[in-house]
Amino acid sequence: MSSAAGSGLWKRRASSSFRSPPPSSSAGGPLRLDIDQPPRSQPVLQALSFVFVLAFAALQLLPATHFRHPADPARSWMPFASKPNTATLTKAKDPLMEQLSNAENHDVEIGRINVVTWMDCLDLRMLAVLANSTLSSSRLSDHVYFSLFVPESEDVKLSYYKLKVLFPDSNLDLFGQNEVKAKLRTAAPEWESLRLSINELASFIIPSTKPSITKFAFVSPGTIMKGRVEELFDFDLGPYAIAATEDCSRRLSDYVNIDILNAIRRTAAKTWISEKSYDKDSCVPDLSLFLVNVANLDKNFLESILWWNQVLDLKHERNNPLNIVIAVALYNKYYKLPDAWKLVDSRTASSKAKVLHYDGPPTMSCSNQKSQKEPSGFSDIWRQYLPPKSEVILAN
Repeated sequence: MSSAAGSGLWKRRASSSFRSPPPSSSAGGPLRLDIDQPPRSQPVLQALSFVFVLAFAALQLLPATHFRHPADPARSWMPFASKPNTATLTKAKDPLMEQLSNAENHDVEIGRINVVTWMDCLDLRMLAVLANSTLSSSRLSDHVYFSLFVPESEDVKLSYYKLKVLFPDSNLDLFGQNEVKAKLRTAAPEWESLRLSINELASFIIPSTKPSITKFAFVSPGTIMKGRVEELFDFDLGPYAIAATEDCSRRLSDYVNIDILNAIRRTAAKTWISEKSYDKDSCVPDLSLFLVNVANLDKNFLESILWWNQVLDLKHERNNPLNIVIAVALYNKYYKLPDAWKLVDSRTASSKAKVLHYDGPPTMSCSNQKSQKEPSGFSDIWRQYLPPKSEVILAN
């Protein structure tokens, strides 16, 4: 036996580098594969499929028509609508949805949220703070319309352009006061001779000069609005034309002899006199901010104010910032607003206060003027509502 065989090793035969050809069919033709080739798709079907894909993709861009409220335990679908169903939204008991519902109702029912003010001495910085605080606190700033009545001794157009530079998207108008004063001069010439501010009285004359203003909030110019002004228009005044807060730090008897008032009530035959006896402990209305519904305003209301002015003859009260004559005319004839809407000092105000007194210094030209409720000092809250570069723009 050879050495190779003895070692148990054997040499493997090298495989051929050429493979044998595939077997042919018995007929001599090519072999048919067991798996068929995939069919070719039709071009028309490809185009239709592409169109369907694009159509379904476009549907995703359409606005939603239904939604599920997170507070609804049934997770039922609710349709979106241009005017939401208040009952459906309230059922969910979600404060955010209730606020949105109220905002939408404002958009439909109110249309215009009119804010009117009367300024005896032009202070553009004060007006800018009033406008900016009102707009920034409101959810419906696009619906807020300002009607600012300023002295015509100033350049009204220039003042208007300065404010529009700061608030270009606001609905803001400046008006001169001569037309309103002319109306008052015709009705009561004696008021002009007294050289008094007709701040509160102007609110009842303005509707006759601006018929488009049918419901408005009359606001003192020295105001920082923390609350949403549209909430004032939520209050149902019923038969009343005026809505205001009560100032119980002052009593009617502090200014008027109640016995004389009750004697007038028993003897004078006037429709505007109270049917009930005048109470010496009754509070007086705070006329720093009040709501006026012209539709309910008595056509003789201005006449009643002038009549009370002659009868009471309160010459010793002429320098008092509170117009007590209007307070007597409004006795038991106005809707009481919540105390949160009372104008308060910004330094001592609670977190619930919605109206703060302007706490900035007046301009030099207005430093000698007495505002309706002048604060005893100054603070820095007003600076939060003064737009950048406003000092340069509003400089006189």
